[in-house]
Amino acid sequence: MDIAALSTSMSMSSLATDIGVALCEMALDDMEVNAEGLRKIMEQSVNPYVGQNFDVTV
Repeated sequence: MDIAALSTSMSMSSLATDIGVALCEMALDDMEVNAEGLRKIMEQSVNPYVGQNFDVTV
């Protein structure tokens, strides 16, 4: 195998690895956002009526 082909192959492998890492980071960020939303929903389901009604005296 010549040097140029080896260099190109290694470069493409490095690029594929970089893209894979970037996609994993994006997926992790999305999962963190989804987990935060799920946590808020679970908190509301424990006390679903807290804060929805209030008395006003004028």
